[in-house]
Amino acid sequence: MTPHDKMDSLALAGRTFRSRLLVGTGKYRDFAQTRAAVDASGAEIVTVAIRRTNIGQNANEPSLLEFLPPSRFTILPNTAGCYTADDAVRTLRLARELLDGHDFVKLEVLGDPATLFPNMVETLQAAEVLVKDGFKVMVYCSDDPILARRLEEIGCCAVMPLASLIGSGMGILNPWNLQIIIANAKVPVLVDAGVGTASDAAIAMELGCDGVLMNTAIAGASDPVLMASAMRKAVEAGREAFLAGRMAKKPYCAAPSSPTTGLIGR
Repeated sequence: MTPHDKMDSLALAGRTFRSRLLVGTGKYRDFAQTRAAVDASGAEIVTVAIRRTNIGQNANEPSLLEFLPPSRFTILPNTAGCYTADDAVRTLRLARELLDGHDFVKLEVLGDPATLFPNMVETLQAAEVLVKDGFKVMVYCSDDPILARRLEEIGCCAVMPLASLIGSGMGILNPWNLQIIIANAKVPVLVDAGVGTASDAAIAMELGCDGVLMNTAIAGASDPVLMASAMRKAVEAGREAFLAGRMAKKPYCAAPSSPTTGLIGR
């Protein structure tokens, strides 16, 4: 790790992380492939759908935690599959029990099974309950700057606006709203949902996002492990480009890249 890497760590819920890529654990062939992809991604935070993945609630089945031990990775329980605030709160309280008091969680409350778009009314209600209950809440939300600000005011430790629909692979459809959210947020902003390939992740980081969370873009690739490696590099490159500061766009003015003085014959 270079000195620059240490200074540019991601701060979340009172902890710091080297990687700005967070990955999901669903849709892989098996837990072994999940681990291989996570390793290739360099991710330190892995999110787990409590309603769909065994982390100990089913004693007679293999547990994901055997392959992704909490001693090595930060587990981020999520509420995928929840459509009401009550279900989401209940699910994360169960996760806290299963993970010995773990309070770092990802909240998502879906609006309908066709689009998986967030139900922001229920999301706001669940966020208020969870924050009061002592949870450190990262929250999946629409790309509405006003609602993102409200989630921050409630006390969420990070807001996670969608780039496009979950699992769609359509990339960032509204960079303007994302930039408004980023410009006004005092907590980390991470793109969540819609990333399809490495260039999407790089663009998110170039816009100034603090990180990217993805699952299907890696698990749904023909070679998930290779795609995980590509996503790792894309997030790192996009972050460096953001920090470097891109050149100004000059749509109607060309500028030669070589010197214009001291030419032969002049």
